[in-house]
Order: sequence, then structure tokens, then C-alpha cells
Amino acid sequence: QVELVESGGGLVQPGGALTLSCAASGSVFSYYNMGWHRQAPGQQRVMVASINRDGVTNYGNSVKGRFTIFRDNAKNTVFPQMNSLKPKVTTGYYCSGLRADLVRAWGRGAQVTVSS
Repeated sequence: QVELVESGGGLVQPGGALTLSCAASGSVFSYYNMGWHRQAPGQQRVMVASINRDGVTNYGNSVKGRFTIFRDNAKNTVFPQMNSLKPKVTTGYYCSGLRADLVRAWGRGAQVTVSS
């Protein structure tokens, strides 16, 4: 099972940009379909961006045109580049890795606050 560790969270002003990263270890990273999810307090966790093993990307409607997800298989890392961030309370961003047998691994999350 892959182990995932997110980093890069923090405080960002509205309209600003932030790039998180998720480092994978313990398994063959290129085999996994990777995703980024976010969860605000009291709300369900939802996927905002994904990139499969072939590099095909998919985005949630709320982030289309503002977020870009990309992966570096040589460095076992996946990144969401987040632009034009909207004001939001402290929200957890979680990295996931999905195997072909549909077992999903999760990171512990990175906290992002978008506020002036």
C-alpha cells in the first residue's frame, strides 16, 4: 500500500495561488490513479482534481479553470496548482491514491486557509 504525505498548506489571500504537494512511498507510484480532495469543517470530503496513470486529468466544477493537477512519476509526487483562490475557512486538502483493485490510500491532509 502506498503511503502519502501532503505538504505546502498555509494561509493565502483571496485571489492568490498555492501549490500543494503529495509525496508517495512504499509502492509503485506510477500504478496509482491520484486525486486531491478537500473537506471543510462539517462537510463531506469531495474530490476536486484527479490524474490517472496515463496523465488524464479531471476536475470538479468548482475548480475548473483555476486548478491544475500534475504528477511527476520520477519523483513520486503529485501536485495541485491552485489559482484564483476564493475566500474559505480552514479546509483540509487530502491526497489519495487509487489502485487497480479500487483500494484507496489517503494522506493525513494539509490545511489551507484563504482569507485576508
